[in-house]
This record gives sequence, structure tokens and C-alpha cells, in this order.
Amino acid sequence: MFLIFVVVIVAVVLFLICSFIVLFWRSADADLLLLFKEKFGRGPESLKGQVAWITGASSGIGEYIAYELARAGCRLILSARRRDELERVRSACLREAAGQLTADDILVQVLDVQDFESHKSLVIKVLEHFTKIDILINNAGCSQRAKWMDIELDVDRTLFEINVLGPVSLSQVVLPHMMKRNRGTIVIVSSMVGKLGLPHSRSYNGTKSAVQAYFECLRTEVADNNISITIACPGPTFSNLFLHAATSKHNEKLGRAMSRTEKRMTTDLCAHYIVTALANKLYEVWIAQQPWLAILYIQQYIPDLGRCSCLITQSSKKLPDLLRCNF
Repeated sequence: MFLIFVVVIVAVVLFLICSFIVLFWRSADADLLLLFKEKFGRGPESLKGQVAWITGASSGIGEYIAYELARAGCRLILSARRRDELERVRSACLREAAGQLTADDILVQVLDVQDFESHKSLVIKVLEHFTKIDILINNAGCSQRAKWMDIELDVDRTLFEINVLGPVSLSQVVLPHMMKRNRGTIVIVSSMVGKLGLPHSRSYNGTKSAVQAYFECLRTEVADNNISITIACPGPTFSNLFLHAATSKHNEKLGRAMSRTEKRMTTDLCAHYIVTALANKLYEVWIAQQPWLAILYIQQYIPDLGRCSCLITQSSKKLPDLLRCNF
């Protein structure tokens, strides 16, 4: 009788697990822990009153992270190269805050992440205005599309400066302040290409893998200082990423807008998941629609099968172009 009971229990558990996997495969758009925290963990409102600095805040994911944090009542530093777009986002943040923030609570700070020498003076200006920085969100970045063999080495150098050394430099000058206060959070908006080797974007793939390694190293060194590191890996998301994406030639832009018909996550949902990860101090989060999320899970736990799945997805002529390397 006991053996029959055990068999029945095991069968029920396996049935529940298989049912969950089927449901997860069909509907999940983020990793399991993030979905759990989004439903049962701390919400963005738990960040109210904190000072958050967002780079790349003039458009795309950075812009919508700003709106999410404004609704939560965070004081903000908005940084990018285009002041006029930052001012537009600032005005929208004040509306989204619905009276929680005043004009003095949102600082526009023009920033070129490649101008490393300017980073220290910008941090001083921010601290003069707010006296503290609780959260640094390294979101500014550049994508790239071209065949591996056609890419000029200067393209790799430029993307490494923007996507890797920019966040490293800015974080390095913010960190002494956080370490002195013995608290803080640094967020890196990476990409699923940092986990998956996808074709026609070697510079983007390489820099996103590198920036994750840099900040995984930092995580091990600042744990005793109560500083958390969150690495967000979004999949295909609506933004203006392709307008400013690099190609195979130095200083050349792809200049292509995304189509509304493409299979992508909405920018506001992606930003919501990133802020949820920030609020719950999650180490690394994956944010993507299927089939990319499932492929990443397979790649993580069954690497050979994962790479095979990725290659099939990328090369299959039966799949529409929107599923091929559109990060």
C-alpha cells in the first residue's frame, strides 16, 4: 500500500510539473523568480523617496523606467546626450508622478557615457543637488547589425566604450558615495544576447557579455557594503534601438525603425519588470516573450540543446524575419 501511495504522489507531482511547464511555455514573459516577485514581492512603490539616476533616459526602455519610478515617487536624475528629449521626458515624469514630485525633484543632466573625464564632475553636481544617490541605472547603450567578417574593428572599440566602459566608469565614481553610506543599488540593462550568441551583431553580443562579467565581479566585492547589483536581460522590446544601431562601418547608423507588427514586448512592460527586479534586489532577470525565454532556459541548463534550439530558430525559413536576431 505504501508503494502504491508513493507512486500516486509522484505521478501527481509530475503531472503538476508538466502542466506548469506547458502553461509557462505558452504565456510566460519573464523568468520564474521575477514573475513570482512581480505578483507577491515588493512593488515599485517601495522605492518611494529614493534618488535614482537613469542613463539613456531620453527614449526607449530608459524613458519608461523613468515613468515607472516617477509614479513610484522616486526623485530622478535623467541623463542622455539630447537635452530637448530629456526635458520632454522630465515634463512627462511630472505628470506621471501625479503630485508626488516637484520640479526640483527631477534633475536633467546631459551625459555622454564615452566622455569618461566628465563623469566625476557630473556626480559632484548630482550630489550637490540631491545629497545622495540611492540607485544608478546604467541603461545607455548602442546596438549593432552586420556580418561578423565585415565589421571594422573601430566599431567594436566604440561599442565597448559605450556599452561597457561607460557604465563601468560612471559606476566607479558613484560607488565611493554608496560605500560611504553603506547602501545602494546598481542596475545594468544588458540583453539576452549577453547570454545567447546570435548572428550579425558580434559587437553587441560581445559588449553585453562583457558588461555582465564586469558587474558580476563587482557584485562579489561590494556585498559587504550592502550594495546590490541587478543585471536585467531583456529580449526583443519596442524602442528606437535600430535607428541609432551601428553597422559594419565606423560612425555609420542602421537608421531603421521598428514595425508595429513585430513580435516584441511593449516598452512599458519591460520597464515595469526591470523596476520590479530593482525593488526586490534580484541578481539577474530575463525578460522576453516566447520562444526566446524558453530557449534561454534551455541554454542555461542544457547548453548544447540550447545552442541547437537557437540556431534552428535563427535559420529556419519557416519563421518570419521578426524572430531572427531582432534584439
